Amino acid sequence: MPARDGQQFLDGLRRDPPNLYVDGERVLDPTTHRATAAAARAIADLYDLQQGAGLGCEMTFASPTSGAQVGLSFIEPLTKDDLRRRAAMHRAWARYSLGFLGRSPDYLNVNLMACARAAPYFARGGERFGENLRRYFEHVRENDLCLTHALTDPQVNRAVPSDRLPDPYIALGVVRETSAGVVVRGARMLATLPVADELLIMPPPAGSTALEPERYTLAFAVPCSTPGLTFIAREPLEERRNLTDHPLSARFDELDALVTFDDVLVPWERVFLLGDADLAAGMYGATNAVYQMGHQVLNVKIVKAEAFLGVAELIVAAIGSGRFEHVQLKLAELVTVLEVLKALKTQAEEFATPDEHGTMTPDKAALATARAYFPQVYPRLVEVMQLLGASGLIMLPGERERQGPMADAIDRYLQASNLAAEDRLRLFRLAWDMSISAFGGRQSLYEMYFFGDPVRNQSALRREYDTSAARALIDGFLRRGRR
Repeated sequence: MPARDGQQFLDGLRRDPPNLYVDGERVLDPTTHRATAAAARAIADLYDLQQGAGLGCEMTFASPTSGAQVGLSFIEPLTKDDLRRRAAMHRAWARYSLGFLGRSPDYLNVNLMACARAAPYFARGGERFGENLRRYFEHVRENDLCLTHALTDPQVNRAVPSDRLPDPYIALGVVRETSAGVVVRGARMLATLPVADELLIMPPPAGSTALEPERYTLAFAVPCSTPGLTFIAREPLEERRNLTDHPLSARFDELDALVTFDDVLVPWERVFLLGDADLAAGMYGATNAVYQMGHQVLNVKIVKAEAFLGVAELIVAAIGSGRFEHVQLKLAELVTVLEVLKALKTQAEEFATPDEHGTMTPDKAALATARAYFPQVYPRLVEVMQLLGASGLIMLPGERERQGPMADAIDRYLQASNLAAEDRLRLFRLAWDMSISAFGGRQSLYEMYFFGDPVRNQSALRREYDTSAARALIDGFLRRGRR
């Protein structure tokens, strides 16, 4: 099958829906359920964008095995130009949601690609594991599947190793091996976008907390409809959603879910890593998957930062506050964040180098910096939006009010210097959904932990960054001072 369109994605969800519960009820058709239909439609729209023209960039390429056109996020980058082509595709998809879809399919596509390119690493744990991974990547690419994943153990008691909890199968672990495959039990969180085709399970980036981690060391993929596998979603963010009042949350509430495994059988051909804690601990460094994912993320965050700047500029123009210096300083902060991210992207691509598997890998220092930087500045983006919008972000009558008996008063008193009330309220509703709605609040926490523990990420940046040139500069200066 070549690159899918949106209808094919939706048909697949109807035909083989995930085992998903929302508000205590089973979601039988995620394409029509009130809590999942919008997210399913959003992903379908991304698949439609693959088919369309006029985006100013390529969205597909010829499959190296079938020759059919497949999604460009699956490309195995061998050159810097490959990275740049893929980056343009990432941004085209991100612009559709203003960067507010955190788990668009291209995120895990590049992860899986990097792991498949590093298949010999997985083969160290067993020859078939490397072969499984390469075949699975081709399966996902040729069928244009949408993946979700879950990386962390449930927060039961962080002070106790996972294998010393009263139930050793709180954390996802192996129960037994059979001739058909591996039986697993336990739970993982946090699966964003449970309305996906398949679930990818990889070792936690920080490693297992277990004293004897072998039971919990595994990597595999299964369809989201697999018997015994269940997604338990958090509460949907908005109950009274419409596109006018909730321009982001009405479209892009991806949902997040706890994933439970009740003695799920994972066929051997779907197992990529098993029982080797040392191999799991070195996986992200050996595959460079984190840097391929980081490249996708950086392109999305550029679009998101640009969205904050664009909305802020339009608010300032609407209410005539642009002449005040404190407003100009706040807008300059948004410009600075955007330009820093764009510069990091340029560095990531210009200084990319092939890894040991021949995969063109974006510059690690640039992406590690972006990974540490964006969670720090995102709260400030939100704060600047709140400061610029001020009370205008609160005084936002809903669509039914605007169509009610007081519509004339709303038109009179809530207009802007250059916008009619309806257009002003649409703009401010977007700013509200970005910064202070339930959706905006979830985004703030999501960005803080998007790439894991921010403290650990910043510590890793410090440990891994080559400071030899900086230290040599000062050593040389101090030696000159002794003459």
